[in-house]
Amino acid sequence: MESISKYILLLCFSLICVVVPAQEFEYRTVGNDVFVPGEKLKYRVYYESLLTGKVDAGVATLEIKNSNRRFNNREVYHVIGSGKSNRAFDLFFKVRDRFESYIDKEALAPHLFIRRTKEGGYVMEDDIYFDHENGIAKSSRTTKNITPYMQDIISASLYARTFDFSDVKEGDNFPVDFYLDDSAYISVIQFQGIETVETSLGIFTCLAFKPMVATGEVFSNPYPMTLWVTNDKNKLPVLAKSAVIVGSVKMELINYSGLAHPVEARIGD
Repeated sequence: MESISKYILLLCFSLICVVVPAQEFEYRTVGNDVFVPGEKLKYRVYYESLLTGKVDAGVATLEIKNSNRRFNNREVYHVIGSGKSNRAFDLFFKVRDRFESYIDKEALAPHLFIRRTKEGGYVMEDDIYFDHENGIAKSSRTTKNITPYMQDIISASLYARTFDFSDVKEGDNFPVDFYLDDSAYISVIQFQGIETVETSLGIFTCLAFKPMVATGEVFSNPYPMTLWVTNDKNKLPVLAKSAVIVGSVKMELINYSGLAHPVEARIGD
């Protein structure tokens, strides 16, 4: 009698598993009217101080493409970022960086991040697969748990551009968690206000932000950085400035193409 009861219970459990399957993971949908495939950005990187003035260090680029690759049968953007020191600066500190991110078109979260870094004597190569359904990131060295829709450093910059800043107030924080070097970082970008920025491309009305990263449970800012993005539909990063021991390192937009909208924030030459 006991064996018959166990058989009936096992049969009922099997039927429940068939009739009520495990709930399928549903990806979020993030509205994006900010960037499109074909966007190309080029930046000049330079060091600046009172003693040296501006010293060109190199160039950085970012390009957004469509891709034929599929991850979990989902369409992705293929975004490529690169950084290269110029010939003169190579004598002091040679940089050859390439980053690639395959970003879900609807969820705006990465499926694969590829890093190829050569900076002086430092070399890093890594491929990180993001499994958002199971909440893990897997590199060539380890597998770690991640928060929902955690970003890589490339996808984070694009995802942040989709935020609605229409009612933003000075001091407001916007969370952007990201994963790098087998570590998950809790981060926010803090709104600093609306400022006018002059670059070689012209004068722009910009939203100013300070990225902040959490160490433990405390936000630290050992290398203060400010990022200026155009106050228009593109939210185009035009200038970034990071303080160093003496002077600052700046990254200034020098060319753009393939934007989704006209650059209405440009108010002068």
